[in-house]
Amino acid sequence: MASTPALLIRGGTVVNAEGEARADVLCVDGRIVAVGTDAASQAPAGAQLLDASGQYVMPGGIDPHTHMQLPFMGTVTMDDFFTGTAAGLAGGTTTILDFVIPNPQQPLMEAYGIWREWAGKAASDYGFHVAITWWDETVHRDMGTLVNEEGVTSFKHFMAYKNAIMCDDEILVKSFRRALELGAMPTVHAENGELVYFLQQELAARGVTGPEAHPLSRPPAVEGEAAQRAIAVADVLGVPLYVVHVSCIEAADAIARARALGQRVYGEVLAGHLVVDDSVYRAADFASAAAHVMSPPFRPKAHQEALWRGLQSGSLQTTATDHCTFCAAQKAAGREDFTRIPNGCGGIEERMAVIWDAGVNTGRLTPSEFVAVTSANAARLFNLYPRKGVIAEGADADLVLWDPQGSKVLSAATQHSKGDFNIFEGRTVRGIPTHTVSQGRVVYADGDLRAQRGTGRYLPRAAFGADFRALGKRAAHLAPGAWKP
Repeated sequence: MASTPALLIRGGTVVNAEGEARADVLCVDGRIVAVGTDAASQAPAGAQLLDASGQYVMPGGIDPHTHMQLPFMGTVTMDDFFTGTAAGLAGGTTTILDFVIPNPQQPLMEAYGIWREWAGKAASDYGFHVAITWWDETVHRDMGTLVNEEGVTSFKHFMAYKNAIMCDDEILVKSFRRALELGAMPTVHAENGELVYFLQQELAARGVTGPEAHPLSRPPAVEGEAAQRAIAVADVLGVPLYVVHVSCIEAADAIARARALGQRVYGEVLAGHLVVDDSVYRAADFASAAAHVMSPPFRPKAHQEALWRGLQSGSLQTTATDHCTFCAAQKAAGREDFTRIPNGCGGIEERMAVIWDAGVNTGRLTPSEFVAVTSANAARLFNLYPRKGVIAEGADADLVLWDPQGSKVLSAATQHSKGDFNIFEGRTVRGIPTHTVSQGRVVYADGDLRAQRGTGRYLPRAAFGADFRALGKRAAHLAPGAWKP
């Protein structure tokens, strides 16, 4: 790739998680070299100029939960690492953390190598979590290799999907303890897989086989129980814990209680769970109802306000999408049996606009809190900070220019994702990106997507140090990232 010219962003209001101020931003060789009213005086001759007057300048979004090119339930997601990250750039997201998911008995390093090869086409920077789907001494060994040699410092545990990738309590205990030894962050998909499987069989026996059965088989209680169980395991072992896609009051409350008692537990919320409710599963059209099948499912509206309050209070820290796109033909595999509908929805392009519109425009979040939950907190929790998640000298030049008065209608007809459905279809959002900057290059400008295949970089992350391991049970109220790598 040709060298990147210097870029000067002038006239905007720079917003970080700590506050906002009028400032110019100078980027050289893919890094931010100056932030302030005098940044222009340091710009080299020929620097590209972006006028940000009337706009916010914010760190590029970090989506800590995506599934690009994922083989799942007998098919593969529509978006690969290029199309998915390109869609993210169009929405202001400049970094993703995706998931390596080994098959049971598949060596972790083998699966990791496959995902690294797939991700070579990414248009934005990326990192990985690796799922623990089985256990023996080779898994114990490979976790060490991943942390110490490959810079993977977070591990995923599915507590659902019985007879496939579900972890039992023995695996949780062994993997959590190993993560603690290595200075890595364990994460969980919290649903009681045994209960889900039982309810699925019971519904099928009663002849309830359509998409409406999906939320019935995964009620909030099964998520709340699993979240509490994982929190208890982490508490006994003294390891911090990150709970992905918190969707209900029960799970959010379990996290809040643990944090109030001094436990280091973190929660992630999906943009979809903040604004979409379970009425979508009762659509008369199978394709529409099936398109919303994901796990955990969308919940009754009352749960949405609880999630917003979690973000406001700080008991929930990050937002994501679980971007996992399947088309109508793929979803149709479950027309006669809802358990065969591939689980997953899109959203990487829409996340930031939806959260701004439903969060900042309603007064639920300030612009600085928006930055915290869309980039800074994820950067801190997954040890990318201060390279990512902040506009400061030395940080990567990943930025988004944000027009708070700009608007658009979200639709599958105009999205850049290769999926054929949009869970936010028809929603008008106010507050949109006008420009996205990745590695100091303008990759999206007023509707013109300039993503380039293979320009994304893999982001190895350092393990957390001894302080991280000691903080497991006692550091309740430190800000995310207060420990040092």
